[in-house]
Amino acid sequence: MLVWRDTERLTTLTRKKTAPEEVSLSYEEIRRYGRHLIIPDVGMAGQKKLKAASVLIVGAGGLGSPLALYLAAAGVGRIGLVDFDVVDESNLQRQVLYTSKDVRRPKLEAARERLTAMNPHIEVETYETRLTSDNALQIMEDYDIIVDGTDNFPTRYLVNDACVFLGKPNVYGSIFRFDGQVSVFDARRGPCYRCLYPEPPPPGLVPSCAEGGVLGVLPGIIGTLQANEVIKLILGVGKPLIGRLLLFDALQMSFRELKLRKDPNCVVCGENPRIRELIDYEAFCGVDAQHLDSSMHITPEELKARLDRGEKFILLDVREEVEYEICHLENAVLIPLSKLPENLHKLNLVDNIVAYCHTGARSSLATKLLRDLGFTRVKNLAGGIDAWAERIDPEMPRY
Repeated sequence: MLVWRDTERLTTLTRKKTAPEEVSLSYEEIRRYGRHLIIPDVGMAGQKKLKAASVLIVGAGGLGSPLALYLAAAGVGRIGLVDFDVVDESNLQRQVLYTSKDVRRPKLEAARERLTAMNPHIEVETYETRLTSDNALQIMEDYDIIVDGTDNFPTRYLVNDACVFLGKPNVYGSIFRFDGQVSVFDARRGPCYRCLYPEPPPPGLVPSCAEGGVLGVLPGIIGTLQANEVIKLILGVGKPLIGRLLLFDALQMSFRELKLRKDPNCVVCGENPRIRELIDYEAFCGVDAQHLDSSMHITPEELKARLDRGEKFILLDVREEVEYEICHLENAVLIPLSKLPENLHKLNLVDNIVAYCHTGARSSLATKLLRDLGFTRVKNLAGGIDAWAERIDPEMPRY
């Protein structure tokens, strides 16, 4: 089995793949999976396929929660989970794998407990680490199907490329506000993720769910559709979403389908691939471009101390108006990041400016933009208003 701990190296012990015909179902399992067994396309043979299968879910958050719950309930024999976060109160609006009692617990600890309580006949393996180019192939190689439940572009491209190199299907899902997408990328039979999105969007152009929000039920819908695709792939029934992108609009309650084709010039799965090994995906997605020199940051503690001394700052809030209504720093000037270029006239080059957002990502972009335009006295509030609320003003609402 594969074992990962932060202080240990990843080690691989040879795991013999069990064929479905070598698997047996106990009396308890037959009782549990009875509604599967009476479906002609599943039956005893199909349930044994599910028990013999292994699925790795990258991300135990909004998408990973319904995925893990339904795959466990369906009897998928071995489920792997990759995550390194702890449960936060803000997760509970959509991450149904966790309860209020799990707040501040490691997600994987709570997830393993919940899944094995739901179905003691399955095996749950956890990898409490960030998936990187150094460990992805080792973690993923021992699983039949990989499911992408992530919310950032570097990891999406990493998962895609690793699946191409390992010859494994990548069951993809993404969510934002009221919209979701689902597909199955399998370079052996169709396009990969890069065939659809050869290049990532510019940093900051597409906000994450933490920055832009997501309807609580949306990851449940999209994650369940991903689980459905996983089960179809294992059973070998139906028509998987290979070469098709399913688009869901929760506001209109509508589904649309786009046909996808394999790109013969794709850099990883095309006829003459130029990428043959995992790369630096943060650099590829321009994440490094958001990084600022340490001198361009100011901590909440330092800002508080300087404000208490009577120093004057323009506190520039680059979040959206709905976020500003939840909480904001006193006397802050609201100019959302998307509207900053057209509102530069509201700022003065000689002012000391501190830009802030929710956690510091958008304000880093704002700080870099202003610095490039000659605003040499602007700094980014490290950790954003969330860090300010946690460390300076505990009575300020957090979201």
